[in-house]
Amino acid sequence: MNRVHVVKSILWGLVGLSLAVAISRFAFGLGATTNLTDTTPWGLWIGFDVMAGVALAAGGFVITALFYMMRRKEFHPMVRPAVLTAFLGYVAVVCSLMVDLGLPWNIWHMIVFWNPHSPLFEVGWCVMLYTSVLLLEFSPVPLESTSRYAKIREFLMKFRFPLVLLGIMLSTLHQSSLGSLFLIMPFKLYPLWYTDILPILFFISAVGLGLMMVSFESLVSSWIYGRKPESHLIAKLGKAAVWVLSIFLVVRFVDLAIAGKLGLIFSGTWESLLFIAEIMIMAVIPIILFAIPKTRHSLAGQWIGSFLVVFGAIFNRINVGGLTMLSTTGDSYFPSWMELSISFGIVSFMVLVFLFAIEKFHIWDDRPREAESDPHARPQFSRGGEVWLGAPAVAGRTKYSFAFVIALAIGFMLMPGTKLHSSGVENVPTRAARGGDTLFVDGNRDGYGVAFKHQFHVDTLGHEQSCVRCHHMNLPQDKNSGCFTCHSQMYAAVDAFKHDWHNSPNGANITCSECHMDGENRTAASAKHCDACHTDLIPAGATITIEQYMAPAYTDAMHDLCIGCHREIVAQQPEKQAIALCAACHATAGPEYLRADVRERLKRPEYNHVVLPGVSLEQPE
Repeated sequence: MNRVHVVKSILWGLVGLSLAVAISRFAFGLGATTNLTDTTPWGLWIGFDVMAGVALAAGGFVITALFYMMRRKEFHPMVRPAVLTAFLGYVAVVCSLMVDLGLPWNIWHMIVFWNPHSPLFEVGWCVMLYTSVLLLEFSPVPLESTSRYAKIREFLMKFRFPLVLLGIMLSTLHQSSLGSLFLIMPFKLYPLWYTDILPILFFISAVGLGLMMVSFESLVSSWIYGRKPESHLIAKLGKAAVWVLSIFLVVRFVDLAIAGKLGLIFSGTWESLLFIAEIMIMAVIPIILFAIPKTRHSLAGQWIGSFLVVFGAIFNRINVGGLTMLSTTGDSYFPSWMELSISFGIVSFMVLVFLFAIEKFHIWDDRPREAESDPHARPQFSRGGEVWLGAPAVAGRTKYSFAFVIALAIGFMLMPGTKLHSSGVENVPTRAARGGDTLFVDGNRDGYGVAFKHQFHVDTLGHEQSCVRCHHMNLPQDKNSGCFTCHSQMYAAVDAFKHDWHNSPNGANITCSECHMDGENRTAASAKHCDACHTDLIPAGATITIEQYMAPAYTDAMHDLCIGCHREIVAQQPEKQAIALCAACHATAGPEYLRADVRERLKRPEYNHVVLPGVSLEQPE
């Protein structure tokens, strides 16, 4: 088996493994396949697949700008591979978003429901438009292989320069806007990464990464097909990268100096070590390598330098995207193997598409001569014991299909069954404060929330009205079930009855006929009442009326419970209309209710730049 077959077999195996995880993710949800939490909702799929994926696709606009705008004709052999890489990179970003979003079928909402004040709105539109532009920009390449679509190709070629110009503009916009997403979280992002010029840093680093990504892609594809590397062009890109990365370093360190944060680099924290490693890998070492002419023109120097910039930029995006927030949030996160398989699988599939385009279309000046690309080639046997799998084209598909199917089966086998059926609720979002008289409702589990004066409400409304209104239902054999046990999803309605659990062999193991009468439609209306089975849990003579089995989202339940009651009071006593406003509840969640670890973190020197109006971090009397 030659190098191409080995690489493709490995890639198809990774695709098969990721497909098994993807099926489980859409069947059972994010909680069954990720280690994400409400405190850390952005993980590997955002930091690597989306943020790093967008940055890695920067080679498209960088090389087209060099060739079309700066008239550097020597880079013509790199234009088509760079545009194809950029297009596949953005397709990978879209696929990753579909996997990461909790409600992926609502991804079209940004097209209709506009929120121009949000950086995500601009990023979403730019990604969507730039992906379309890249598709139109690359379309003439596959269309040139047949005369049937010659007129379409000629039409697209007329608009080549406007498409290139539009692509450069859109890519410039959202490369920087990705940095704008984090300007609203100065208290979460570690100070060494948080800055007002984060969008500028994102753009400069994307330009440097684009130069090196094109170089790394050229080296890898040349190695796979045994092609002579484009070393002379890579050396020129390396020389340009020295200037771009140097500008990035100067801007970043001058900004740190102006903000008075240089001392944090040597503070000895794990964030400071991350920062030093990131700077060395992404900029310092590559600058030294490419600044030396002999190293810049050597194949080993080009491999090491381009890989370090690519890896360092990915490292930077992951750091900004969530890794350096963990000490602030107090959460712990490491991607599950299922998250890793999805990421590797999406990248592997895009690499396979790239290799297919290399073999089938005129991407390179000299198309690679791969045996399996010729369906009429004669089979050759080197050893008598080899198994003949057919003609080369058929043999290749057989090997790749085998790797794909085996990996798919292994993926399903490795799926953790217990996690697939768990509720996903790990932390209680409500806890007592001030001796138990007040409950601190922390729905997002981030240390902030609403102080609910429990005893005050009991005394004001009376036991008969107040208790039943809030504690309207408990789980069997549970005298005081938390709200989150039924309202287990933060923003989505859930099946509180858990029909599948009742019918599952791992749950109550109840057959359909035990609840539904034969010959009747199996609906909630025709099913037995709860007291038919739970006779030992329901008081004699008690009447149970179930209006619906779907429990509203936790946020909706809490808001409707509090606001609904307050509005009823206002209807009877108009002079108390202020209690129906948001501030009536949220104003009581002052800093005195911050978790002790959150309060202590905000006292650290690196958070001196965080301003919280009216907040005192001292423990209340």
